[in-house]
Amino acid sequence: MKKIVILGGGESGVGTALLAKANGYKVFLSDKGKIKEKYKNVLIHNEIEFEDEKHTESKILDAEIVMKSPGIPDKVALVKQIRAQGIQVVSEIEFASKFTNATIVGVTGSNGKTTTVSLIHHILKQELEVGLSGNIGKSFAQQILEHDYPNYVLEISSFQLDDIVDFKPHIAVLLNITPDHLDRYDYKFENYIASKFRIVMNQTKEDYLIYDADDEVITEWLKSHEIQSTLLPFSLTKIIENGAYLDQEEIKITIDKNQIIMSTKNLALEGKHNIKNQMAASTVAHLLKIRKQTIRESLENFQGVEHRLEHVLKINKVRYINDSKATNVNATYFALDSMESPTIWIVGGVDKGNDYRELFPFINEKVKAIICLGVDNEKLLSTFGKMVDTIVETQYMSEAVKIAYKLAETGDSVLLSPACASFDLFENYEDRGRQFKDAVRNL
Repeated sequence: MKKIVILGGGESGVGTALLAKANGYKVFLSDKGKIKEKYKNVLIHNEIEFEDEKHTESKILDAEIVMKSPGIPDKVALVKQIRAQGIQVVSEIEFASKFTNATIVGVTGSNGKTTTVSLIHHILKQELEVGLSGNIGKSFAQQILEHDYPNYVLEISSFQLDDIVDFKPHIAVLLNITPDHLDRYDYKFENYIASKFRIVMNQTKEDYLIYDADDEVITEWLKSHEIQSTLLPFSLTKIIENGAYLDQEEIKITIDKNQIIMSTKNLALEGKHNIKNQMAASTVAHLLKIRKQTIRESLENFQGVEHRLEHVLKINKVRYINDSKATNVNATYFALDSMESPTIWIVGGVDKGNDYRELFPFINEKVKAIICLGVDNEKLLSTFGKMVDTIVETQYMSEAVKIAYKLAETGDSVLLSPACASFDLFENYEDRGRQFKDAVRNL
C-alpha cells in the first residue's frame, strides 16, 4: 500500500486525503497550524489519520509521495528535507488529475483568474456538464471523487503549477503576468514568469494556449522559448487571424476560419481588462463548440464575482465599491483605471514588495483622498503622502468606512482596492471584503 503524506489541512489537503483513501493509499495528513473544525470532522468521519499544530517528521519522511498545500513555501526546512530524501512532492491538481479523463481548461495569470474561470464555467454549463475548481470552490480532488465531471475549469495559481509533473490542461489560458508573490520567487521576476508558463509544459500541438498578445512579458517569453501548444492569442490593439481581437466595438473570434462576432455594448462586465477576460472565455467556449447565441447571452447575463469591483451600495449619491480581491498593484491598477468619478481609495495590508509607481497617473487624476488600512502603513504614507491633500491611517475597517463617508461628496466613489494581502488584520480577502460591505450597510 502506497503511503501519501498531505501537508496542510485546508480545502485542497482534505480533498486530496479523501481521493487518496478511496484509491487505496495509506494517508497521513499533517498541519503545522490548527485545522478548522469543519475539516477535522471530515477527517475523523472518514477515519483518516491526521495531526495539527505540529509536524511529526518520522511519520512524514517515510512517505512515497507528498502533497503540499500551495500556501507552504519551498524554503521551509521540512520541505527541503522531504526533497533531499528523493520523495516526490506534488500539488493537489497534479495528484487529482491522475484520477480523471476529463477535458481540462486551466486558467492562470496574475489577475482576473477568478472572474475568467467563473465566466467560462457560466458559459460552458449552459451546454456541457462542467465542474469549477482549483483555487475556487470545492477542491478538484473531492469533485473527482464525488462527481467526476467530463469537463473542468480550473483556476490555477503559480504555487500549484510549481509542483506539477505530468498535469496537462487541454486548453490553457494565460491572462497576464505582472510582478506578484515575488517573496516566494527569490524576488526574481523571471522565476515567477517561468512558473506561470509551466501550465503549457506538457501540452502537445493538439492542445491550446489562449494568451494576451498585448502583454509584453508573455510575448517576449514566447519569442525565446519553444512550446508545442497551438496558439490562440487575444488583443485589444492588433488584428488577430487565429484567436480574438477588438475591432471598434466588436469582439471577433476566429478558430480555423470559423468566426464569431459579438458587440461589446451589452456585456455585463465593464472595463478594458474585462473585455480581455471575456475574449479569453469566449475563445474557450468557441473551441469547445458552444453555440454563438449561448456565448453572447451568457456574457450579457453574467453576475460578476464577489469582492471584484463589486458595487455594494449608493449612499447620498456616493458609490461604495468592494475590490478586496485586489491583492496586488496590477489588480488595483485595473480598478482605478475603471473609476470615472473622484475616488476615495482605501488601500493597505501586507505588502509583497509592491512598486506603486504605475498608479501615480491615477492618483493625480482621480484620487482625492487615501485611507491606509494596515498594521504598517509607512510605505504608503511615504509614497503617496505628498500626492493627495488627505491621507489618513486606521487599523479598523469600520473606521475606514466612516472616514470615507465623511470625506465623500455627491458623485464620488469610495473604493476598497487594497493592492496588498489581507493577513495583517483579516483572515483573508473575503473576510476583508465582507467587513467592508457590513460597515457600508451600517452607515
